[in-house]
Amino acid sequence: MASMWSPWRGCHKCSDGCLHCYIHKGDAKRKVNTDEIVKTKDFSKPIDKKKNGEYKMKSGLVYLCFSTDFLIEEADGWRYECWQMIKERKDCIFLFLTKRIDRFMDCIPDDWGDGYDNVVVCCTIENQKNADYKLSIFKDLPIKHKQITAQPLISDLYIEKYLDGIESVIVGGESDMYARPLNYAWVLHIREQCINKNVSFEFRQCGTHFIKDGKKYKLQTKDLMKQARLAGIDYERK
Repeated sequence: MASMWSPWRGCHKCSDGCLHCYIHKGDAKRKVNTDEIVKTKDFSKPIDKKKNGEYKMKSGLVYLCFSTDFLIEEADGWRYECWQMIKERKDCIFLFLTKRIDRFMDCIPDDWGDGYDNVVVCCTIENQKNADYKLSIFKDLPIKHKQITAQPLISDLYIEKYLDGIESVIVGGESDMYARPLNYAWVLHIREQCINKNVSFEFRQCGTHFIKDGKKYKLQTKDLMKQARLAGIDYERK
């Protein structure tokens, strides 16, 4: 069972994929200002301990900043402490997604070297323009474990030339009544490129508006992940 760690909350829309962001939609319903970046009560969660001295947070996978961005500018003054906690918890694997991969070299600790063994960095893309910009940076960064997430996928992508050193690619559609459509042909095209480069591939979820073999479908949110699994097209690298 993975843990969640959000040392701060809030984010700014900064990419084409952010149009129907579920974090902003949820905050709007609760009348919370998403553009205000603030520390949370869970800031020190990885190193908080029980009375017997054991860590409260279990060993294993930790999803870091899944409701914000670990590389967001407003957190520059706080991130060093997070790196120290990540170093202390070598029994955990910390995975974060970022739409701000162009900030990466300005956000790493002095002892980063070629990367921490227990950190997975996932670069998010959604269309060819952002794929070319972000992945051309990502491919040269000193990171030991790299993933790519194309979610929401809003266009066909040619990314095979960027897949060297990538461990996995995750693809998914957009979930919103006004969502941009996901074409199944795009999903299969990315899968083909991953197989060519022996990179793991996961079809995480369909889109609310889904196109397959020229036919248009409207799916309920609760079925998006189930329908992706039923496709049975995930690929594990050899």
